[in-house]
Amino acid sequence: MVRMPPDTRPAGHPFTPVDFQLVLLRRMADHNPDLVEDARRGLGASLIDMREANRRWQAMVRSPRTRGAAARYRSVLGAPEAQSVRRIGDLDCEARLWPLPLWPDLRFEVLLAPNGAVWNEWLVRAPGAPGPSLHTLDDLAPWSCTVDEAARAFAPARPLEGSAPTRWGLAFAAPDGAGVRREVVAEFTWGLLQRTAVRE
Repeated sequence: MVRMPPDTRPAGHPFTPVDFQLVLLRRMADHNPDLVEDARRGLGASLIDMREANRRWQAMVRSPRTRGAAARYRSVLGAPEAQSVRRIGDLDCEARLWPLPLWPDLRFEVLLAPNGAVWNEWLVRAPGAPGPSLHTLDDLAPWSCTVDEAARAFAPARPLEGSAPTRWGLAFAAPDGAGVRREVVAEFTWGLLQRTAVRE
């Protein structure tokens, strides 16, 4: 077994936006290890850094003394870049957006219920940023689009239960390169497309 060098960062250092991006990447590594490897190196982080960031994040989430999820995101990511009210059914919810350097055209969105509880947390397209052109299966490359974008492009799409709390699925029909419509299942992690599978 190869021995990894010890983590050189000081013990007890604050949990930073870089650490948070490593947490997102850790969940995506199961599907796209090469993309995650490139992104991790771009952050200047080691495998040990990524594992440690994930360990510390899970400890914060599970600690009985932890603050609520909304306060936790603010403490890690700072003040939101934008906040807005979004009507969902009969309720006025608050959407908070944060930029993440790894994905400059995306924002991390936290959706809060009227009582302050976090309803949803995932990556969305940044306001004003051009979205992807989604017409065929070939356009559905890993990390190319968000849940909302795929659902709109290939409506009607049916949501599927994900294999973990940070994962989502969509079932829809999309044409292949020859124009033949195929039944597709798309898998997303933190709202970002990871892979697609054609149902035979």
